[in-house]
Amino acid sequence: MDRLSSLFNSPLFLGFDHFERLIDSISKVQDNYPPYNIEQIGEYGYRITLALAGFQRKNISISLENNQLTIKGKQEVNPEAIFIYRGIATRQFIKTFVLADGVEVKNAEFLDGLLHINLLRLHNESEVRTIEIEEPGIHPVKPKQIEG
Repeated sequence: MDRLSSLFNSPLFLGFDHFERLIDSISKVQDNYPPYNIEQIGEYGYRITLALAGFQRKNISISLENNQLTIKGKQEVNPEAIFIYRGIATRQFIKTFVLADGVEVKNAEFLDGLLHINLLRLHNESEVRTIEIEEPGIHPVKPKQIEG
């Protein structure tokens, strides 16, 4: 059992099993194509840059669903082209990034074969909430009956 699996199996992490499934599915899918950078821009900004030589803007799509940023690309290949040597990749790709809560996509730009996706981390202060401890007998909590 790896360290991550043992972490999510801990009784201290109730309700986080969907994160374990998400991390497991992403780790199996990712490869090194296309190459990308992630950089911090200022105190609250990030930029993901993908190197997409040969792609056109119309062949790239970006979607965000449940904090999962997905970039897809498919190049159109000229069927009449005759290659003596083919070193530029022309395959389709799907690249997925999981964004933390509070990180939103600001915009995306495509310039000179580089796709830049700018992100912004909302810098809300964490909220501290006090939980009152009730006196016994005032609001008794009955255990829920388990139906069998």
